[in-house]
Amino acid sequence: MGRFTERIHSMSVHFQKNVKPTERLASQRKEIDDTLAAFALSPTQLQEVKAKMHMELERGLKKDSHPTASVKMLPTYVYRTPDGTERGKYLALDLGGTNFRVLVVKIRTGMRNSVRMYNKIYAIPLEIMQGTGEELFDHIVQCISDFLDYMGMKNTRLPLGFTFSFPCNQTGIDKGDLVCWTKGFKATECEGYDVVDMLREAIKRRNEFDLDIVAIVNDTVGTMMTCAYEDPKCQIGLIAGTGSNVCYMEEMKNIEFVEGDEGQMCVNTEWGGFGENDNIEDIRTRYDREVDGGSLNPGKQRFEKMTSGMYLGEIVRQILIDLTKHGLLFRGRITERLKTKGIFETKFLSQIESDRLALLQVRSILQSLGLDSTCDDSIIVKEVCGAVSHRAAQICGAGMAAVVDKIRENRGLDNLEITVGVDGTLYKLHPHFSTILKDTVRELAPNCKVDFILSEDGSGKGAALITAVAQQHHIEKQEPH
Repeated sequence: MGRFTERIHSMSVHFQKNVKPTERLASQRKEIDDTLAAFALSPTQLQEVKAKMHMELERGLKKDSHPTASVKMLPTYVYRTPDGTERGKYLALDLGGTNFRVLVVKIRTGMRNSVRMYNKIYAIPLEIMQGTGEELFDHIVQCISDFLDYMGMKNTRLPLGFTFSFPCNQTGIDKGDLVCWTKGFKATECEGYDVVDMLREAIKRRNEFDLDIVAIVNDTVGTMMTCAYEDPKCQIGLIAGTGSNVCYMEEMKNIEFVEGDEGQMCVNTEWGGFGENDNIEDIRTRYDREVDGGSLNPGKQRFEKMTSGMYLGEIVRQILIDLTKHGLLFRGRITERLKTKGIFETKFLSQIESDRLALLQVRSILQSLGLDSTCDDSIIVKEVCGAVSHRAAQICGAGMAAVVDKIRENRGLDNLEITVGVDGTLYKLHPHFSTILKDTVRELAPNCKVDFILSEDGSGKGAALITAVAQQHHIEKQEPH
């Protein structure tokens, strides 16, 4: 069937058993294979990705190279994972996409630890996402006001954890300057400013209620903390959804730009920026460059643009346009629908790649997207989706292998057992992504036994747990020894 299907045989074997290609498809096979071959990475290439990621993790921790490192390695001032003694009532905010959530989280200890949550979801319109910072934070405070009214809690001053899923340079648990917007946000007069201060100022402008903002939280850290509450071996958080990111517990002595050598601190790697120093150009394709060039932040977040749900559909769309131009798809007609950005969401990629779907069902999905396809077209579209998601899972796995091996080396161990808390639609919904990621980690980090557990609301529950841990840490520091 050609080089592509031989090199990622496991991905398309189901197809080859059940679909006999027509003459037209067979004659065009080479051109399709050549297009998709760039996405099939060899074991050597994956080892190189792991080695380069490891090098960038180290660069991000060193005082002299930290400012220019592509992997930012941002300190979070979270010094430990939960130990089960956390309790209380907390308010949590969750901003990281087109929706904004406000939650009340009740943590109880006893015979059975329990966490109860009450929340409301509010939309963030595009004009607010890309308006001014003042408009964005006024909108956030308006949503908080509505929620407090709804819960009858306007006069209750609860400790608050703010999950803010964008790169922040933190100088304390409740201080974080926004490094840069990602995921389609572009609000002005925010980058370089303290996010917590902007929230406090918006609360003052409204002058209706007061909040005790204890912690600013990255969603990846919240994911790790939520899973660590259930599994003490969880010391890594992974987001594989709209965005792509990892955090982990690093030894304080290795974080050269933060004072103190004792114990550990969670580091938010912001690994989505990996590649911004041109060190993975050998595995980027012209389609990756087209997607990057047409994005809101060209040249930035290159690794994220190869691994996250927000961009994978765009890479697929660019390939389909190219194949259609060459007369290999959709009868050579590039429709207005195919020219539309964002038509291939994660859920569509996941459905198209499902092993349970017959070709007619794939065709039906494409038709629902406004793409009139034949069964041959459906075969090609499924392979394109498979090639793009397979590479995404593999390089994500190579990055994770670098992280777990670094932790093993930090601790001077021959073998490491560790758990990764995971969240994100790509990991949860896609039929093959999680399996390929785990297989890649196993192959590239053979001395590490890595378990992956799904997070239950890292942004809400995790924010509350971080707030609880931060309050305990603050009390412990004040207590005389």
